[in-house]
Amino acid sequence: MSATAAPYGLRPVNLIGGQSYAGSTRQIKIASGYAANLFFGQTVAVLADGTLGVAAVTTTAPVTGVTGVFVGCSYTDPNLNIKVFKQYWPTGTVAADAVAYVVDDPDVVFQVQADEAVAQTALGANIALVAAAGSTSTGNATTAADGSSVATTASLPLRIVGFVESTTSTVGDAYTDLLVKWNAPYFDTDVLKGGHSYVQSTGI
Repeated sequence: MSATAAPYGLRPVNLIGGQSYAGSTRQIKIASGYAANLFFGQTVAVLADGTLGVAAVTTTAPVTGVTGVFVGCSYTDPNLNIKVFKQYWPTGTVAADAVAYVVDDPDVVFQVQADEAVAQTALGANIALVAAAGSTSTGNATTAADGSSVATTASLPLRIVGFVESTTSTVGDAYTDLLVKWNAPYFDTDVLKGGHSYVQSTGI
């Protein structure tokens, strides 16, 4: 509920203009032994070596740009010796065939919880993310939107395009659930290199 602080990262909802989100993702390699957890709903970026990693965020903008939002991964488990599909990437996993599933369409609208109340007057304004990790129990990110950052400032990475209205969420709640899309300068689609492919969501 948006009366309770329970951030869940960025969840794809639909496309700007109300079109349905079909669940398409891009597969991007994760380096074997990559030493950071990657959680469902977390911002990620293509690193200098062409593999996927954490896109660091501050209260103003992603530091290295954002390639997309992580929504799961697959790899051959080094202990079980079978292919597994995971909600999150466990830090340090050794797997030469590891790939992440990334939502990288800049027109996708995401749902995200703010860390405080956000009023109706914020519609159309920009907002930052709060840096956070995630839960190895649920596999979900705990990234939230920074309610105190709401402004028209062009350097902020996300634009508020709506609010979640339901029986448990409404605009102005203590931890308002927002609908947001990326502002173009912070969505680094230019860093994508050849060899990646679009795939349909595996439903992880």
